Amino acid sequence: MKFKAVRVFLLTCASVFVFSCSDYQKLLNGDDTSAKYKQAELYYNNGEYRKANRLFEQIISKYRGKPQAQRIIFFFADSYFQTKSYYLAAYQYENFVKSYPKSERIQEALFKAAKSYYFQSPKYSLDQEDTYTATEKLQVFLNLYPNSEYASEANQMIAELQEKLEKKNFEIAKQYYTIRDYKAAIKANDNFISSFPGTKFREEALYTKFIAAYKIAINSIDSKKTDRLKELIQQYNTIIRYYPETLFLVDLDKKMKKVNSDLELIKKATSQQTK
Repeated sequence: MKFKAVRVFLLTCASVFVFSCSDYQKLLNGDDTSAKYKQAELYYNNGEYRKANRLFEQIISKYRGKPQAQRIIFFFADSYFQTKSYYLAAYQYENFVKSYPKSERIQEALFKAAKSYYFQSPKYSLDQEDTYTATEKLQVFLNLYPNSEYASEANQMIAELQEKLEKKNFEIAKQYYTIRDYKAAIKANDNFISSFPGTKFREEALYTKFIAAYKIAINSIDSKKTDRLKELIQQYNTIIRYYPETLFLVDLDKKMKKVNSDLELIKKATSQQTK
């Protein structure tokens, strides 16, 4: 009996589902704008955003200029956001902002538009145009609403995007060392450090600059070697001053022994030449 009751329940649910789907298709294909609007809001409030979206899309033009239009356009944008169609969500939110600049939902729309761009930001190794756009949109939102309930989240997203941009630029700078273009590596890491002074990658950038300069110095001709080795001492001291417990300390100290040894050899050779 228990199995039979469960079977009846499942069949009933299936029937309701089939009926609901059939009902929904009839509504989509029908001309009853009012019914579509009512059902679209029901779907939206129940979290069935894809169904709501299709209905809102059909009736937007019918309500243009009417009191319901503001509500419909916002829900239409939000249904895209809720289904992770972020490109379309951003476009529709911005359309809402332009159409209803005095709406009580303007702040939410601006924030979610910016957040939609944030979700479109790719991983750091790819082109970062969307990351720059998202950062700009979030900053504009914060400039307009610095005390917003969304301000904390907006600042957090900007920090994440900024770190992604820093990672992208640092990896580009580091790549020059990988391909053994040491002069370019020094310049690129210098530019990176000056462009992102507070970056979490500063320590590694200073180290990468050091080892690139080291490769050049120890392989230099005698007339240039002394000055380059002395420059390495300055770079070493800078790293240790800012990062006394740097992760690269063992390698730095090892290389500095070589630097000091070469300087001592040059000093002895110069002394012998002057005798």
